[in-house]
Amino acid sequence: MVDQRVKAYGTAAVVLALDRLSKWIVESNVSAMDTVPVIPGLFNIVHSENRGMAFGILNDSTSEWPNTLLVVLSAAAVVFVAAMLWNGQRLDRYSFWGLTLIMGGAAGNVFDRVVWGRVTDFLDFYIGEHHWHTFNVADSAIVIGSGLLLLDLLRPRKQAANVS
Repeated sequence: MVDQRVKAYGTAAVVLALDRLSKWIVESNVSAMDTVPVIPGLFNIVHSENRGMAFGILNDSTSEWPNTLLVVLSAAAVVFVAAMLWNGQRLDRYSFWGLTLIMGGAAGNVFDRVVWGRVTDFLDFYIGEHHWHTFNVADSAIVIGSGLLLLDLLRPRKQAANVS
């Protein structure tokens, strides 16, 4: 049987690799001015660069502090989650896979911030004129992982029999 650590770190590495590959494809083939319709009226591929946080917060800052702070906090989160997954056999499967996806996604965005000082976003979902904030594979993994953690928190637990 494959060790839990191999599953966790291997899956996180696959998320990181898919994130980097997808960003490289977009960076190489889509200019900042291009919009590639995939599903008209719902989904486009674009090339957006975000130096800030989620939803573009602090994107226009000229200071290096926001990026430095994001790198430090995100790297600390990756290390913290990796440490939690080191003893992954203690976690239930929703928490295990949720943390694994979060670690891979956070590592993808940390890599971008360290190497380029920005994160490339390219998935653009919209309805009419109402666009969701552009995101990437790493962001998707983080959101799905967070959803799995939330599911774990909301699931009813079996209670041990009251032994007197």
